[in-house]
Amino acid sequence: MREAVVAFVGLGANLGDAPQALQDAIAALGQLPSTRVVQSSRIYRSAPVDASGPDYFNAVAQLETALDAPGLLRHLQAIEQAAGRERPYHHAPRTLDLDLLLYGSARIDSARLTVPHPRLRERAFVLLPLRELAPALVSDADLAAVAGQRITP
Repeated sequence: MREAVVAFVGLGANLGDAPQALQDAIAALGQLPSTRVVQSSRIYRSAPVDASGPDYFNAVAQLETALDAPGLLRHLQAIEQAAGRERPYHHAPRTLDLDLLLYGSARIDSARLTVPHPRLRERAFVLLPLRELAPALVSDADLAAVAGQRITP
């Protein structure tokens, strides 16, 4: 069995009972094989970025997992599908969105997966909950760069 890696997953939803969808997704993450949820941030409400539709609810979960990154991504996509995720167009409103933000210190750039997440430092709805869990990973300069994005706990 491979050694566990610390991974961070961004969660978002803006359709249906979005806060409940996030709580259900965190519970589902804890049921993944060789994975445990170490902690999760509180839920934040944010305006859509580069999208339209209702406000989003967002959080970040810290995992310890022995799944490899592509395997973890497959499980994240299965959780999205179980929550009724559809992808009719880019940035469409969604019942659940799970993004693999960080996977240990790995740098991955493949057709299916890029880690660290390519827009991690551009989104207040990722940076604020990530800083709540791992303050050393988010600088004051990172937060200053997204200060104009509306987000509330």
